[in-house]
Amino acid sequence: MTEKIIDKQSAAHYLWGDNCDSWVLADTQGLSIKQESMPSNTREQWHFHTNAQQFFYVLKGTATFYLEENKIAITEQKGILIHPKAKHFIANEASEQLDFLVISQPTTNNDRTTIEL
Repeated sequence: MTEKIIDKQSAAHYLWGDNCDSWVLADTQGLSIKQESMPSNTREQWHFHTNAQQFFYVLKGTATFYLEENKIAITEQKGILIHPKAKHFIANEASEQLDFLVISQPTTNNDRTTIEL
C-alpha cells in the first residue's frame, strides 16, 4: 500500500454548526483526526461519546471547553483529553478565529449523543 500525504487542500471537508469548518485528515474505525476552525462567537451542542475518547489541541486562538460542570480555557499549543461519556462542548468565545486538531479514538462516527437542554 502506498502512503498518501494529506493536508487541508486534499482532505475531505464539511461544514458544521454555525459556519464551522472540518477537514478529515484520517478516518478509520479505530482513529479519527480532524483539523477544525471556528469563527468568533460560535459553539457546538452539549454532547457525549459512549466509546470515543477525544484529544483537542489548539493551533491558533483560545478554545473554551464546557466539560461536565467546568469551564476551561485552552490556549495555543495546549490540549485537553475528554474521556468517554463526559458531557462536553467546545466554544470560541474570543474575537479571533479558533483552529484546532481533534483526535478521536476510536472514531466518533455513530458514537455521539446530543443532549437537549
